[in-house]
Amino acid sequence: MAKRTKYYFASDFHLGVDARLSGKERERLLVEWIDEIIHDAKEIYFLGDTFDHWFEYAQVVPKGFNLFLGKLEQLRMEGIPVFFFTGNHDMWMSDYFVKEFGVELIKDTLIKDIGSKRFYLRHGHGLPTAGFADRMMHKAFAHPLLQWLFARLHPNFAIRLMKYFSHRSRLSHGYEDMHLDLQKDKMLRFVKKLSGTKPDLDFVIMGHRHLPIDLTLENGKTKYINLGDWVSLFSYGVFDGENFNIKFFKDEHRIFP
Repeated sequence: MAKRTKYYFASDFHLGVDARLSGKERERLLVEWIDEIIHDAKEIYFLGDTFDHWFEYAQVVPKGFNLFLGKLEQLRMEGIPVFFFTGNHDMWMSDYFVKEFGVELIKDTLIKDIGSKRFYLRHGHGLPTAGFADRMMHKAFAHPLLQWLFARLHPNFAIRLMKYFSHRSRLSHGYEDMHLDLQKDKMLRFVKKLSGTKPDLDFVIMGHRHLPIDLTLENGKTKYINLGDWVSLFSYGVFDGENFNIKFFKDEHRIFP
């Protein structure tokens, strides 16, 4: 049996929505990826928007995703720690994955040492450098009262409503923008400010942007990594204890300039 020495990171699968490949086809690719990395994975980090929409009622969870959920159970049986971050599309996750699959659920930010390096991890939505509308939307959806009110809706209507808002969110964010503006990118501005207040960070890892980024900041120490997505790029990160690399799974499926 291979020694487990690598840490894997991926984000923005948006399971449940069709893109160039259908949601089910992308779910199968995700399962293939897990099968490929499970032999040497020491820890796995899913950094948000795993699902395009998600809400947990007290006794009901959205149907589907059986292939992926089965793999989460396998990871639990293998004893591989899984860290599950909520994103702006699946921020209404509760304790289902914690109880059923033993994942560690992260609602905001995780700062931890991995190997010999210090990591700052989050999905990337709701940043103080984001636009006013985005920040207000994040605060509204994160409010317990809104979640309580939403839980009063019948699941058939509620899931349909979530699909509608998820679709509107994708249109408004324009994920086709595959150019990094070093001066105007809002996430990069946040990372630069963060590195000034936390100079001990080696890596800032986020998703949300749907663009793979590997950028060393001006301090010469901190690297900003954005994981890209599994909507069109099938990108992920792997850390061996010293070095971090962005890779692409099933290269023939990705769309990239």
